[in-house]
Amino acid sequence: MVNLLERYISFSNRIIEFFGRSVSWLTVLLVLVICYDVIMRYLFNSSSVAIFEIEWHIFALIFLLGASYALKHDRHVRVDVLYSRFSPKVQAGINLAGTLLFLLPLCWILIAEGIDFVSNSLQLSESSPDPGGLPARYLIKAAIPVGFVLLFIQALSLAFQSILTLLGSASEIKKL
Repeated sequence: MVNLLERYISFSNRIIEFFGRSVSWLTVLLVLVICYDVIMRYLFNSSSVAIFEIEWHIFALIFLLGASYALKHDRHVRVDVLYSRFSPKVQAGINLAGTLLFLLPLCWILIAEGIDFVSNSLQLSESSPDPGGLPARYLIKAAIPVGFVLLFIQALSLAFQSILTLLGSASEIKKL
């Protein structure tokens, strides 16, 4: 059983690390797009709805696809006033309870609803309602279920790591 948990943790770590590092390059792209937008707007008095929407789409991709990476590296938002003072086993218990009661069910709901959301958008061939906006809005909406699938994968890994910590497994896998 412990071996199976360790293999899943290792597998999920590789997946999340790949996506996290890949998505991090979108921040460079976002900075470049914003610089272009600022230069065009303030030096040439030219603005584009499509460029503005691209900025928001890139930001959405960074947030949605990077959330699992933030969770993996424990860089997510947490009320750390008491948590940091607890022993590793108490922290593991809190992580396990929070993951099982809140994170996994939330991910499951948002994956299911996100798929319907994307499907409806695809059926309608939804595009931006703004003149000059981007077509194929279902493409950016598809990042919602994909992002929550990645978060679900990482949440399972966190739950398994917490179980191993609670069991006192000496072979517990360290985060990359």
